[in-house]
Amino acid sequence: MAFSIRLERNTLRFAAAHFVTYGGRCESLHGHNYDVMVQIDGALSEDSWVVDFGDVKRIVRELCQPLDHKFLLATANPHLAVSRVGNEYEIRFGERRYVMPASDVAELDIDNTTAERLAEWLASRLAARLADSGADNVMSISVGVEEMPGQAGWFTVNPR
Repeated sequence: MAFSIRLERNTLRFAAAHFVTYGGRCESLHGHNYDVMVQIDGALSEDSWVVDFGDVKRIVRELCQPLDHKFLLATANPHLAVSRVGNEYEIRFGERRYVMPASDVAELDIDNTTAERLAEWLASRLAARLADSGADNVMSISVGVEEMPGQAGWFTVNPR
């Protein structure tokens, strides 16, 4: 028998800039106030909960913190030429060239900064952190990253 907990928005958020490549094109640089939603399914623990709400909120806030007020850089994007020289990143897409201070960049080992890939990045890290804490009753973790109300990408990981 599986139970679920769900945490939404409130303090589970971050603001960041990004652009997405698609179909041979690249969006203009822009930003979002991202909201994060989490659902965890599993058996009840000895304490009669799936996972402590407070623990999950703390972990998700810690995962979001390095993304907050940063440029989200997809370092595995095959359409971008990325180089770091000293304290700056140079990012190229075709004729476009962006130079940003390294301190303003959140380097993510993903292929694109879509809501779906951000959800996958967060869900994978949340699953690892929960496993490290001994939460062996968790059957699935779903994370949604909402770019704007009504528009979110989701990813589900099954840690077992």
